[in-house]
Amino acid sequence: MEEKKGLWIVTMTKKFLKSLFYVVVAAFFFGAGLGLVATWRTPAVAAESTYENLKVFAEIMSLVQNYYVEEKTSKELTEGAIHGLLRVLDPHSAYMDRDSYSARKQETEGQFGGLGIEITIRDNYVVIVSPIEDTPAERAGLVSGDKIIKIDGIVAKDMDIMEAVKRMRGKVGTSVKLTIYREQGDKTFDVDIVRAIVKVKSVKYGMIDSDTGYLRILSFTAETSRDTLAALTELKGKGMKQLVLDLRNDPGGLLKEAVEVSQLFIKEGEVIVSTRGRTSDQNSRFLSQDKDADTLTPVVVLINAGSASASEIVSGALKDHHRAVIVGVRSFGKGSVQTVRELSDGSGLSLTTARYFTPAGTMIHGIGIEPDVEVKMNVPAGTEQGPEPIREKDLMDSFNGTRDVRQDRLEQLKEKSAADKAIMKEKEKEPLENFKKIFDMEKDNQLQKAVQILKDRATYNHLKEQGGKKAA
Repeated sequence: MEEKKGLWIVTMTKKFLKSLFYVVVAAFFFGAGLGLVATWRTPAVAAESTYENLKVFAEIMSLVQNYYVEEKTSKELTEGAIHGLLRVLDPHSAYMDRDSYSARKQETEGQFGGLGIEITIRDNYVVIVSPIEDTPAERAGLVSGDKIIKIDGIVAKDMDIMEAVKRMRGKVGTSVKLTIYREQGDKTFDVDIVRAIVKVKSVKYGMIDSDTGYLRILSFTAETSRDTLAALTELKGKGMKQLVLDLRNDPGGLLKEAVEVSQLFIKEGEVIVSTRGRTSDQNSRFLSQDKDADTLTPVVVLINAGSASASEIVSGALKDHHRAVIVGVRSFGKGSVQTVRELSDGSGLSLTTARYFTPAGTMIHGIGIEPDVEVKMNVPAGTEQGPEPIREKDLMDSFNGTRDVRQDRLEQLKEKSAADKAIMKEKEKEPLENFKKIFDMEKDNQLQKAVQILKDRATYNHLKEQGGKKAA
């Protein structure tokens, strides 16, 4: 009897393997013809090699379908396999079902329903990179580095990033309960947050004094470059002669917008950023195309560990072209390019296909942008220093299993995150309207330093020329 069962399993496995092989081959050829969101060249795959590599997978798939204690559909198993496949790549490659992909498109357009947080995966947990300003998440007191343990009672450990996003989004007006672990104080607590339409107002601005303008970019959405240009025009109309460009806690966004914001300050024809991947179609250079670029107004750019991706492109370009002085602490270091492709069933794939390089050829990924002037945020008196904020390098090492990031973080030099958390604690006690303050010169020592440098023009010119490397 066992022998017959074994023979039957082998027979079924071979049939399933053969069917799976044809499906995979068909998918390759069909997928190569799609040009829906983005395209890339599909390398030729030897049929025999593909068949052999899929053999064990097909055997396991067949056995699970026929003998697992609970019945699982082909769709469940296939999607599970896809998630597992992408998990071995990097923290930013992800599969999105149709709902998640639709939500992703809404997000890049600058409006979506949810909580208003940028998340990533670290140590197999969902971790907050930064809350978006003026959103339910920020008003609930969530801060960078908070670890999401549960979402509505469902354990978030080993949860795919797109699944986490999907669970936190929902109908406007409904609430979601997050269980948060915060390293500072070693405490776990629940917070109920009411979902809302998150309108990403990506640009805020105002005058610090009669000469100094302030422009903050919260994230790079489809309207950021347009809104930045409008803000700069208005500030100049108010007499602005120098500018503080604040990119702190800006998690990034659209590459196109980062390039178009950069070219507002960099003369036509200069390189803003380049990308390099495995295939030639992923290698490209983006040049400034703005004939009316403002190349004269003195600029200081503020960055910190929450400045990632698109904000690093802007700060890196302005630094390498000696166009601005960079002040703050080293940025996050997320310099990888995700190409998003719509699949045949309306789902989507976000796949890391290249890395960003500054005009001088410096790789951003895992390194970040070093400030010309390092200024750590002051910690309020009586506040205990916290661990260093997470950066892309931590995610890379943790993902690859090269070191114990949790232990290593406790041994690293302490810097800004404790101050951020202390300020958030103070904000929790303040009226809601105080969250809408554009800047706070009294408490923000990094901003104070930026203004000081701008006002001392000799120091500014020296730092600007010494800070950036000669652009290639």
